[in-house]
Amino acid sequence: MSVPVTPSARNVFVPHAFPEKQVDLGEVVLNYAEAGEPGKPALLLLPEQTGSWWSYEAAMGLLAEHFHVFAVDLRGQGRSTWTPGRYSLDNFGNDLVRFIALAIRRPVVVAGCSSGGVLAAWLSAYALPGQIRGALCEDAPLFAAELAPAHGPGIRQGAGPIFRLYRDYLGDQWSVGDWAGLVAAAQASTATMLSSVKLPEEPPQNLKEYDPEWARVFFEGTVGLHCPHDRMLSQVKAPVLLTQHAHMTDPETGEAIGALSDLQAERAQAIIRAAGVPVDYQSFPEAAHVMHATEPARYAAVLTAWATKLPAA
Repeated sequence: MSVPVTPSARNVFVPHAFPEKQVDLGEVVLNYAEAGEPGKPALLLLPEQTGSWWSYEAAMGLLAEHFHVFAVDLRGQGRSTWTPGRYSLDNFGNDLVRFIALAIRRPVVVAGCSSGGVLAAWLSAYALPGQIRGALCEDAPLFAAELAPAHGPGIRQGAGPIFRLYRDYLGDQWSVGDWAGLVAAAQASTATMLSSVKLPEEPPQNLKEYDPEWARVFFEGTVGLHCPHDRMLSQVKAPVLLTQHAHMTDPETGEAIGALSDLQAERAQAIIRAAGVPVDYQSFPEAAHVMHATEPARYAAVLTAWATKLPAA
């Protein structure tokens, strides 16, 4: 029997400004970093797909002025446990329910980017009663991360082309590892999102810390097989802030470029409001997908201003 590749065995990690900690949740050991004083409101940060906690590193010092900040590596990313065959929205979400119970131990504001933003919505819907004060969904691909969404284009019209390359050229647990082949395939692709991006000669640090099985389960639609977004959003119980960043439709190909469409943003808000829950929306059409990394001061200001209006814990 082959021994599964683990993050620690790959020895790819680099030091960061904040010390890293771990908590054993049972199936997985979750890695995280912490900043700020325990007397301040708790804030949980969830990185984007392919991201580790340190994508928030520049924002954490700013946020620590107002919050007790926890930034995590989701299972299959960073130093957290890789779990072949066990990547799903429900497993990711239940890891976080346990993390809040064991590591934070009080009500928390949760803020996630991209896939992490979908998980922020998941927590607002399915976390234990009283755990979540509010959820910021930063450019979250609501509906757009599904294979056959109830509204708008799905994963294969959005991030699908790059996820397919990760699946085929990197492989589950980096079992293929053909980065040069991936770069060549991206350059030859007719997909706008691939042909317009220049990939480096070596895998970037965030991808080195990422299990490409994540990409496969999103591209193949198994990640949310038992968690349709329309049903999840109808169960939301804590206030939500949805931000939408740069997006467009290619006029020549009809290809959707961006995390979610205007229609998907509108439908998400309508479903949450129909559940009787407050939802705010802010558009940043010039912002990068991962605004917390590219514009940390702006991101921290948006999050802080919204969070101060939430009901007290």
